[in-house]
Order: sequence, then structure tokens, then C-alpha cells
Amino acid sequence: MMKRHLIHSPRISAIVAATVLLTSMSHAEDTWWNKEWTQRQKITLDTADITGSAGESTVLIRLSEGRFQFASSENGNDIRFISADGKTVLPHQIETYDGILNEAFVWVKLPDVKSGAKDSFYLYYGNQNPAMAAAGKASDAFGKDLSAVYHFAERGSSPADSTANGNDAATPATTAEGGIIGNGLRLLGNTPVSIPNSATLAWTAGQDLTISAWVKPSAIQANAVIFSRTEANNSFRLLLDKGIPVVEITGASTVRSQPGVALAPAAWTHVAITTSGGKLELFVNGESYAIIDGVLPAMASPLLLGGMETTTADLTGFTGEIDELRIAKSALPAAAVKFAFVNQGASDAALRAVSLGEIEGGEEAGGGHVMEHVMLFGDIANNMMFDGWIAIGVCVIMIVVGWTVAIKKFFYLNKIERGNKEFLRQWKTMSTDLTALDHADSRNIKSMGGNVDEEDQELMKDSPLYHIYHIGSEEISHRLHKMSDKIEGLPGRSIQAIRASLDAGLVHENHRLTDGLVYLTISIAGGPYVGLLGTVVGVMITFAIIAKSGEVNVNSIAPGIASALLATVVGLVVAIPALFIYSYLNGRIKNVMASMQVFIDEFVAKMAEFYRPKNEVETSQQGR
Repeated sequence: MMKRHLIHSPRISAIVAATVLLTSMSHAEDTWWNKEWTQRQKITLDTADITGSAGESTVLIRLSEGRFQFASSENGNDIRFISADGKTVLPHQIETYDGILNEAFVWVKLPDVKSGAKDSFYLYYGNQNPAMAAAGKASDAFGKDLSAVYHFAERGSSPADSTANGNDAATPATTAEGGIIGNGLRLLGNTPVSIPNSATLAWTAGQDLTISAWVKPSAIQANAVIFSRTEANNSFRLLLDKGIPVVEITGASTVRSQPGVALAPAAWTHVAITTSGGKLELFVNGESYAIIDGVLPAMASPLLLGGMETTTADLTGFTGEIDELRIAKSALPAAAVKFAFVNQGASDAALRAVSLGEIEGGEEAGGGHVMEHVMLFGDIANNMMFDGWIAIGVCVIMIVVGWTVAIKKFFYLNKIERGNKEFLRQWKTMSTDLTALDHADSRNIKSMGGNVDEEDQELMKDSPLYHIYHIGSEEISHRLHKMSDKIEGLPGRSIQAIRASLDAGLVHENHRLTDGLVYLTISIAGGPYVGLLGTVVGVMITFAIIAKSGEVNVNSIAPGIASALLATVVGLVVAIPALFIYSYLNGRIKNVMASMQVFIDEFVAKMAEFYRPKNEVETSQQGR
């Protein structure tokens, strides 16, 4: 029995292995969330740099070319985030989705972020169905404890609250292109940005609170106010005193945090303040910076960014940039503050914290990238300025005219080549004796001695050789008609005159063949110059706008430059095909001209042979 068991063990093992493989494949198939979404990527969250549990957190997902296939998701509306169980849809909010630069910033709410762990969830996309189920409320990406979240992604309008509380700012703000996450808020130190009070922003005495933001000072200032709230004798301020972060609370007394290490100038720094249990803690770049005793005073006044309602001699407005401001009604744990700094920053730790896996499903390469590049042209065209459209309009006119001429010329050359072929077949028989033609009868000439029926005559009517033949026959008829006796033949001067008429006919046929080709030469020479003019003007306007606004970064330059270069691309699209088409047509025309030249030489030679003068004939006979 033991021997039999051993003999059959490999077979049983193979069956078990196959069963496990099929089961695992079936399980992998079943874990796909929804078949309408054709592609997905696994996102791994690595919290090795975090100590302690961060709890419920909203994670930043950075999407860029090479990490995400933008061609499969035109505007990001089909993006979905699914937990590792393959069923739970995670709320998300898209801050920015740029199909031109292939860059996107998306916020995803995770129920629990633990330290020292590697959790995973999935990013699904690639659904082209316009009737797909909605993604849910974007504001659900942020927890109920958050009173307000400001991404500062707006342009030319007041900063908007991304939570469901609607705590939008009341003051128009200046956008800072290229913040730490998308766009940011630029503060000039003169007029603060005011956020009106609301039920969700009102503070009660001693309540828990968290305020966090990324700050980037552009100058070293003394007591520069970043965030302030003042009501009667109570106040709360976050300052930068010569680059040193300071928190100041004024109530029954004034409490001010002790100074520490100054922030690096012109660099982004994450600053967070938490209040709980009579303690206030200041964090800088995720690490505890200062702790003071103090409670939050009750206030229901507007919140101000970058200054105070009334300027004082010892306080100034902050000059610099702010990004990703958050206000919460709870004190976040130190692990949550650290995780926010790591995840939202641009360091290597941020890349390690959130990583995207390989693309599963769909067409990852080849056609996908081609379609992505093709779709980019539509996004680039959306940023095209009026002067660029003028250049493109001129190029389009050249394309239409040039291709119309080319198509007509192509069919015309096909027609005359068929006519030439038929004519040469008939000429081969008739050329043995030109005198067989009755030059007094035009119908006999037209039918080439009665050998060509009406159908073949219709085929040959566009043949240049047939036209040359007619010219020569008419010239012979004209000169013989002046003579009473055909035996007199044609003297040398008459033959020279007839050849001159044939050469004139050759010139006219050449004009007919080359008629319209000038439009192709205009397209070849003019297309690139018109496109270049549109590009140069577009680049000039782009740099003029940048100089006027003072914003110098890739996000402000790239769209304008890309749209300006599109004019040159269109100009080359006009010229390059026109060059090839012109070369092809010109080669065929040269062949037709060469065949006409050969025919003229042959016609003159045959004419000189069969219409010799009488004295030449008699001399020839006497010689015999």
C-alpha cells in the first residue's frame, strides 16, 4: 500500500497544483471590480517612516506620464479607487487633471493608515461609457472633522473650500503657479485673504483644533502674519519672525512659543498647529517644534491669511506663498501630521510612501501611446491663440487648394496616358505611309485614315500626342492645298515651318500639363513660413503675458509654447506631402513631354520621307 501511494503521489500533486492554479486564476478574475473599467493599477501605501497610527487620512496620489496612462482617461471622470477587497469604493477628489502636461493630483480618503505597514488599494480607469455611474461627492474625500480645506487651485477667483461646509473665502486671491501641489496662493503682504465665519469655523474656548499648511516665504520679515483671527481682546496668530515659526495666543494673557531653527528661505515647509488639553503644539516638517501651555479662545470673527484687519507697527503681512491649508475641529495625532508632511511633500520619502504598480488590462503600449499623443493635439489646440488660428487657417486653405489641384492632375495624367497608349498603337500602323491620309478630308485625319472608331477617338481626345498629330496633319494639308500636284511634295522650308508649329504645340501642351502646379510649389515654399510666423507670434505673446503677470514656471510657459509650435507643425504638414506629390506629378509630366518630343522627331522624319519634292524623287529614280 505504501508503494502504491508513492507511485501515485506525483500524479496527485500535479492535480492539486493545477486545481490551486485554476482556483487562484478564477479568484484573480473575480477580484476585478467592474468589467466596464478596462484598466487598473495597484497602489501601495508604505508607512515605514511613520510612527503610530494616523487613523482616517486623505492621501495625495500624484499621477504623471510614465506612471499613469492619460490616454485611457480623457478628463479623469472615469477614475475610481477601490480598496484591497475589490468591492469598497473609496471617496476621492480631483484637485487638478491636466491632459496637456500629463499631470494630475487626486485626493483619496482611506479609513485607517497604520504605521510600519504596506497597505494597498486599486486605481481603476479606462471606462469610455458616457453613461457610467457617478463617482460620488468629491467633498466626501475629506472627513467630517475637517472644517475647511483649501487647495488654491482656482485662477482669478476667491479660494474655494473643498469640503461640504462651503467655507469659501470672500477675497479674490492671486494664484501662484507651481505650488507644492498644483497651484498655490500668492500673498503680497498688503491685503489679507478673508474667510468669513460660519457654524463650522466658529471656535469655542478650549476646543481641540488643527491648522496645517505649506508655506514658502519669499523674503525675510520680522513678525510676518501668516494666519490670524482676532475678536475683541482675543487673538490667535501664526507668524514668521525672521524665518522662525511662532504661535501667539492672546486672551487673559499673551502666550508665545519659544523660537527655534529658522525655515529655509524660498523653500516649501509644512507647518501644523494642534491644540488639546490645555496644550498647543507646533510641528515643522512633521516634527514637534514647540509646545506651550494655552487654550484656544472663543472666537467667531473672520479668519485672515497673510495679514491682520488693522496693521500695526510690530506686525506685518506675510509675503510669500501658501498651499494646502486645512482647518480641523480635532487635534490630529503626531503620526497624522507626519504622514501629511511625507505624503504631500516632494521628497523621495513621498515617492516611497505612495507607489503605483504596473498597468493591468487594456493596451498599455503601442497604440495606447499613439492615441495619447494624438489626443494631446486636441488639448494643445484648446490653448491656441487667435493669431495662431489665422496661420493655421491659411495653411488649411493651402492644403485644400493644393490637394484639389493634385487630385485633378492625377486623374488628368491617367487619362492622357491611356489616350497616348491608344494613339501610339494606331500610329504604329499608320506611320508606314503618311500619304495614305487624305489631308483634304478632316474626318480622315481625325480617324487616322479610317482606322480609329468613335470610341477610340473619344479615348484619344485628351492625348497630347494626338493633339500634336493633328497640328502636323493640318499643317501638311494647308501646304499641300496650295499646290496643284501632290507629287511636288514639301520643300525643306515647309518642313521647317511645320516643325516650328509642332514645337509650338509642344509648348502649349506643356502649359496644359503643368497648369495648377504652382499651388503645390506655393504650399511647399509658403507652408513652413506661414507656420513659423504663427509660432513666432505665439511665442512672443506668451512671453509678453508671462512678463506682465510675473509668473515664470513651466506650467505657465508650456501651454502657450506648445500651442504656438502647433502652427509650425501644421505648416510642415502642408509642405511635406505637397513636396512628395509635386515630385511625383512632375516626374510623370516629364515622361509625357519626352514622349511628345520623340513623336515630333519621328513625325518630321516620316513627313520628310513621304512628302519629298518632285526633283528629289526624279534624281533618286535616275540614280537607280
